[in-house]
Amino acid sequence: MASVTIPIGPQHPALKEPASFSITLEGERILMSDVRLGYNHRGIEKACEQRTYIQDLYLLERICGICSHSHTTAFITAAEEVAGVKVPPRGIYIRTLIAELERVHSHLLWLGVAGHEIGFDTLLMYSWRDRELVMDLLAMLTGNRVNYAINCMGGVRRDFTPEQLQEVLKANDLLEERTKYYIELALSEPTLAKRLSKVGYLSHEDALRLGTVGPTARASKVDRDMRRDDPCLAYPELKFKVAVDDHCDVFGRTVVRLTELMECYSMIRQLVQKMPAGEVKTKAPRKVPPGEAVCRYEAPRGEDVHYVKGNGTDKPERVKVRAPTMANLASVAKMLENNNLADVPIVIAAIDPCFSCTDRAIEVRDRSKGRTETLLWQDVRTLSIDWWRREAGVDFTHLNRKLNKKLAAR
Repeated sequence: MASVTIPIGPQHPALKEPASFSITLEGERILMSDVRLGYNHRGIEKACEQRTYIQDLYLLERICGICSHSHTTAFITAAEEVAGVKVPPRGIYIRTLIAELERVHSHLLWLGVAGHEIGFDTLLMYSWRDRELVMDLLAMLTGNRVNYAINCMGGVRRDFTPEQLQEVLKANDLLEERTKYYIELALSEPTLAKRLSKVGYLSHEDALRLGTVGPTARASKVDRDMRRDDPCLAYPELKFKVAVDDHCDVFGRTVVRLTELMECYSMIRQLVQKMPAGEVKTKAPRKVPPGEAVCRYEAPRGEDVHYVKGNGTDKPERVKVRAPTMANLASVAKMLENNNLADVPIVIAAIDPCFSCTDRAIEVRDRSKGRTETLLWQDVRTLSIDWWRREAGVDFTHLNRKLNKKLAAR
C-alpha cells in the first residue's frame, strides 16, 4: 500500500492553537510525523528586556492563561534571588496556595478537553462544572478568574482573610469527592479505558531520551517532580507523593493527572492549616543588581524554566523562558507512530499543549557576511514589513515610518 502525507494545521478544528503536523500514513496507520512551530511568536522575551521587572510580571503572566501564575512565580523567584530579597513566610504560603489551585484548575480543564477529543462530552460538562468552583475561588482570593496577578516583587499584593480560607477548604472537600468519582470512572469504565489504552505509547527510555517533563514523563515511569527534586515556595514543608504510572500511554497520563489532583487537595488543606501569620510582602529595590539566576518550577504541564539576568537597572538584561510544552513537543512525533489517524487529536491533547507558550522564531542568517548579526526590535519589524510587501503584496511602510519617528523621539 502506498503511503500518503497529509497536513494537520496550522488551522484545524482539532487544534486550539496554530501548529503544523505533517502526518505520513499507510492506510489509516501513522508511519511518521513532523512538527513545525513558529506560527504564534509574540517576542515576549525581547519585550521583557525593554520593560521594568514590575511590568514584566504582567507581561509574562500572559504567556499562558491556564498556568499564568506558574510563569510569574518562576520569573519573580529568579529576580528576587538576584536582588537578594527574602519573601515573608505568609507570602510564600499564599503563592503556593494559588499554585496548587491553579494546578487543580489546569488538570480539570485537561480532563474535559480529553473527554471532548474522544467524544465523551459528558465528562467535559462534569469536569468543567467543577472547574468553575476553582475559578470562583481564584476570583474571590485574587480578584481575577484567569490572570491572577497575585505576585509582586517581594511577596504578594494582597492577604487572605480567615473566612476566605475557610471557603477554600469547603470547596476543596467538594472537589475531592468529585475527583474520586472521576478516578473510579477512569479505572472502571471499559469504554474510556479501551479508548485510551495503548494509544500514544511512549516508553520509559524514549521519555528520558526526548526530555519529557511533567505528567507526560511521569506517565512513562519517570519519577521526576520539581516540587520535590528542586523545591521552591513552601513545598519543602508539605507532605505529598509524586504521581507516577507505568502505562506509558494516554490512559497513564489520565491516571497521573487524576492522582495528582488528590495530592493537590491534600496540599491545599496543609497550606491553609499551616498558614503563618505576619506580613505578605517585604520592601524590594526598584533596581536589581548585576547577577543571574534560574528557577525551575513545576507547572501543571511540567517543569517551567525561567532565567533572569540583572544589570543594575530596573530592567532585566536577559529573560529566557523554557515552557513545558516546548520540552514535550519532541515526544509527540514518537507518540503518533503506529497509531491510527483518528488518534491524532487525543495524542496531541495528552501533553496538554500550549503552542503560544513555546513562542519561538527562526533565526535569519546572512550567509554572504559569514556571521550572524543580532537584530534590534525595529530591524525585526522592518524585515517583517519587507516580507509582507514582497510575498503578499501588503504594504505597511507608512506604519514603519511612524514607528521610527517614535523611536527617534525617545
